[in-house]
Amino acid sequence: MIHRCLVTLTVFLVVFFGYGQTPTIASLKIQGNEKTKTSFLEKIIKLEVGTSLDTTKMEEDMYRLKRLPSVSHAYYQVSESFAENQVDVVYGIEENFTLIPFASIFTSNDDEFAFRVGLQEFNVLGRNITLGGFYQRDIFDSFGAHIRAPNIFGRRWGLALSYQDLTTEEPVFLDNGSADYRYNNESIEALVLFQLNFKNRFEFGINFFTEDYQFLSGDTDPSVPLALRVNKHLLKLLYNYDAIKFHYQYLSGFKSSLNLQYVRSDDGQLPPFWIGFNDFTYFLRVGEKGNWASRLRLGLSSNLDTPFAPFAVDNNLNIRGVGNLIDRGTAAIVLNTEYRHTLIDKDWFVLQSNVFVDGGSWRNPGGDFSDFGDDQNLRIYPGMGLRFIHKRIFNAIFRIDYGQGITPNSSRGVVFGIGQYF
Repeated sequence: MIHRCLVTLTVFLVVFFGYGQTPTIASLKIQGNEKTKTSFLEKIIKLEVGTSLDTTKMEEDMYRLKRLPSVSHAYYQVSESFAENQVDVVYGIEENFTLIPFASIFTSNDDEFAFRVGLQEFNVLGRNITLGGFYQRDIFDSFGAHIRAPNIFGRRWGLALSYQDLTTEEPVFLDNGSADYRYNNESIEALVLFQLNFKNRFEFGINFFTEDYQFLSGDTDPSVPLALRVNKHLLKLLYNYDAIKFHYQYLSGFKSSLNLQYVRSDDGQLPPFWIGFNDFTYFLRVGEKGNWASRLRLGLSSNLDTPFAPFAVDNNLNIRGVGNLIDRGTAAIVLNTEYRHTLIDKDWFVLQSNVFVDGGSWRNPGGDFSDFGDDQNLRIYPGMGLRFIHKRIFNAIFRIDYGQGITPNSSRGVVFGIGQYF
């Protein structure tokens, strides 16, 4: 904050006392970037040589640069040029290490255990292209790969491609009990990325996938098949409003992420349905070392009376400590809120504690909105955790959380992972 005030004051003095009118930019230099291509950074910033000095535009460029995976911090400097009524501008970059392994490990008190490990490079070719893959073991083996190039066609247009072969054991909840199915989802997805401005982004595209259910054990129902394999496709639209400001591990501001999907089976074997959900996320700085973070998810889908409803209750997705995929619904309300406090802050290392409350409720498949008030659907899990953060490596946050349910028939469990929970 002090650095920003000094820079702003310097710009004011240069303009007011040096010239009496807005000076022109004689040169613009980018420094500190070793792996990130200068040509790429020049493509995404808005300040240009020969234009008038504009601090608002420079602040927007700093905001945009700090959100790049390859950048941990960015700043600017303004100095007088040799020519009259002109200035030289320097954009300084502090780079992240961007070849990052990631892992998620989650368990609960009934000895469930699952993990996902992978590797991602966030700055392929020095152009902030993300390339990664993962392996998952959740009773069965799964894997996937993806590439994301948000600026491959300029400042606004990009492309994302992904493939996954995901296999898990899924509980299916029937009127007379429950059953376990082996569930496989093999998919390929292509998305076009469009950035309207530095706060508003859209993604739209198509996903082709095959779902395969195979009965393993448990109760049966004549209306529910023991085996089901169907080819499907979905149309997807994502809208992201992001006004989050970053200062190393601290965040402040508001973000809203909307996800809309329309799903059809290729042969009409199953009825089409739609699904939509919005995540509202808010961060607030609390004093020098505190950060309050909250996420509210509102989700709604076609209310089909099916055991394969789209909204899951899961340890690693929404309720820490609840277990691995314990229920499903056709609508969801989930609130995650936590207070993060920095215990140790060194040059490259941060130790952060957090206390949290995760809570949510679901609408049963074919049910109505009164299901949200049903004790069987309501789950509240307070807990605590630790964060081990490397300040010079992108998203290098190792987290461990312990959640204990306080609603009827609750469980408890530990969730490990890379990155903040939200």
